[in-house]
Amino acid sequence: MTYDRLVCANCAAPVSEGRCPVCRANRERLQQENFFAGLNPLALIALLVVLIGALALLAHQTV
Repeated sequence: MTYDRLVCANCAAPVSEGRCPVCRANRERLQQENFFAGLNPLALIALLVVLIGALALLAHQTV
């Protein structure tokens, strides 16, 4: 899960901004939980495209 869209129940601000101690604590917890938590969906899509391209290149070279 990415935290860029989560809203804090304490201060009603995005958790990714870390405006209050609750936001900062949850942001740190999410970052430690998962490496991909800090990435936005566009970055994940770009990573997926790069991996698919690498697999296609590898498959083409072995044929």
